[in-house]
Amino acid sequence: MRGRISRFAPSPTGRLHLGHAFSAIRAHDLARGSGGKFFLRIEDIDPARSRSDHVEGIIEDLRWLGLTWDDDPLFQSQRLPLYADALGLLRDMGLVYPCFCTRAEIAAEVAASASAPHGPDGPHYPGTCRHLPDAERARRMAETPHSWRLDVARAAELAGPLSWWDQARRRVVATPEAHGDVVIARKDAPTSYHLAVVIDDAAQGITDVVRGEDLFDATHVHRLLQALLGLPTPRYHHHALLTDADGRRLAKRDGAPTLAGMREAGVDAEVLVERLRAGETPPNRLS
Repeated sequence: MRGRISRFAPSPTGRLHLGHAFSAIRAHDLARGSGGKFFLRIEDIDPARSRSDHVEGIIEDLRWLGLTWDDDPLFQSQRLPLYADALGLLRDMGLVYPCFCTRAEIAAEVAASASAPHGPDGPHYPGTCRHLPDAERARRMAETPHSWRLDVARAAELAGPLSWWDQARRRVVATPEAHGDVVIARKDAPTSYHLAVVIDDAAQGITDVVRGEDLFDATHVHRLLQALLGLPTPRYHHHALLTDADGRRLAKRDGAPTLAGMREAGVDAEVLVERLRAGETPPNRLS
């Protein structure tokens, strides 16, 4: 298939590691191999954790790998009004509601329930704020920081049956109800990962989303949002995650070796990229 458009969309909350490199290379090669375009998107909607020096590090690491992208990087922090507009559309449709609960309050309510429904990410939000009286909701909105949750059951009923094409799993039937009422706008930003990613994929004309299989479950929610907002659905390529010698996935929080550290240690970038393309995960004896 000619002219595919893909993207790599890291969060600037730390340096890139081998897992990032593996995903970026796959997305880059899919686009370049078809004569298409490859975009770099910086998902910096977390104001507390995003740092400009990490943005510079991302660009440095990708260039070290020999990857190139089309146009300037897209920064989500510069697109907050667009996400707010999308949230407004969902609010006008009666599909979202403000949530005033803290994490501790949610955990306590779930623990007190012997039959709390569970999904891929654990117990569902118990719906505490879904049925608040209008007067109380208005009062609390004026006084209390709040997120916005999608009424998934109502939204799924409105959208009807949905599916998407996944390269590894073929046609997948979407079951967003399994995730409960997800947050689509946070207390500290007018969006969340779920909402921002579908807006930006549509805006950039992404035809193929290449990302780790840890995000496969989120695609059920993304497919629902695409249907509600009238957005196109790209093809999805959820790849296996790189793991360390003990079988643990490479992650920032677990201190995965960074590309910057490998570069400083004298690793040959061409050899690294060649072995990642060959599926040697993780590569060794790279210098």
